[in-house]
Amino acid sequence: MEGFKDAEHGKKPNQKLKPYVVFQFLLKNTDENHLKTAYEIVDFIDECGIEAERRSIYKDIEGINSVALMFRDGITIDEAVQELTENKDDDSIRLVVYDKSRKGFYVSSEARQYDVDDIRLLAECVYSAKFIAEGQATRLVNNVICEFVSAHQAETIKQNAFLTDRVKTNNRAVLRSLTEINKAMSLRMDGKSHKPEKIKFKYLKYSIDDVGQQIERRRGETYTVSPFQLIINDGNYYLLAYNEQRKAIWTYRVDRMKDVRLTGEPREGDEAFSKIDVRSFAQRTISMYSGKQEQVTIRFIMPLLDTAIDQFGTKNVRYKKIDDGHFTMTATIDISDQFFGWLLRFGRRVKILSPESVAEQFAAYLDKIRAMYEKPADE
Repeated sequence: MEGFKDAEHGKKPNQKLKPYVVFQFLLKNTDENHLKTAYEIVDFIDECGIEAERRSIYKDIEGINSVALMFRDGITIDEAVQELTENKDDDSIRLVVYDKSRKGFYVSSEARQYDVDDIRLLAECVYSAKFIAEGQATRLVNNVICEFVSAHQAETIKQNAFLTDRVKTNNRAVLRSLTEINKAMSLRMDGKSHKPEKIKFKYLKYSIDDVGQQIERRRGETYTVSPFQLIINDGNYYLLAYNEQRKAIWTYRVDRMKDVRLTGEPREGDEAFSKIDVRSFAQRTISMYSGKQEQVTIRFIMPLLDTAIDQFGTKNVRYKKIDDGHFTMTATIDISDQFFGWLLRFGRRVKILSPESVAEQFAAYLDKIRAMYEKPADE
């Protein structure tokens, strides 16, 4: 209706929208390698139902650059116009640049809020995260992350960043679960003070009857825990929460949590959580699973130093050189079959030195595996 009123007074309809449409068109379709001429801009504006002349496009872009500079430098619009006028050849202060040699306009990468390499990195992180379902990862990259770059740059990012070597979750409710968990842990909600509270959920597992679909653990029993910390490890999202039945901090895979809901019950376990170091706890329990804690000294060959540090870190861990070919690592470790399995992958390149009881447990673990492959005497 606004357009018709303008027409009655001899004005072209929707002219006030024209600079915004010009800017959005250039933002989406241009970069240093892809330009648009004034004629191409006019053609697009015309397709949108807005009349425009080529000369008016230049005025619109001058206005766009003036407003952008005003906000960037915190100056008045008059000061921005003056600076652009006095520095006609300085493209560094312009959001939209005109390339005389190629006779076209483009939005400068330096003027965008994010560098294209930053956006590419974010896209790769989303694609590689196991806790984000494949369809959701594609949607986030296409509809959110790549909105900060041109369509041409977005297409390159999507083609180059896609990873296929990750086992992705099929739980599409992960993002909603993360929202609910963060709400439960927050100190403020809806502008008001909030006391952290417990959450309840169903926990999922795979079934051999249909490996493509997870089923509920414990016949759908509801888990109730007190959430304290979300952490990412090896592409998975984990929740550290206080388990009242176990009287301890426990880890849960967020992509295996279903129907996460707030209970309204006050969170428990503050004392138990305050006693743990999150980083070392995660390194011990997530990668190795929980077990009896022991201070273990292991001998490694020198080329495995990076591997040891990646697994156990450096905080509260001692590394000591034995000779040019070997070193020892001493750390508090949760002793479990998962820990022994991790050691086993290195064969003769590692050896448990102490305590002797853990070395004996590892030897017994190896005996059990070997016994599985021994043939009966009568064969």
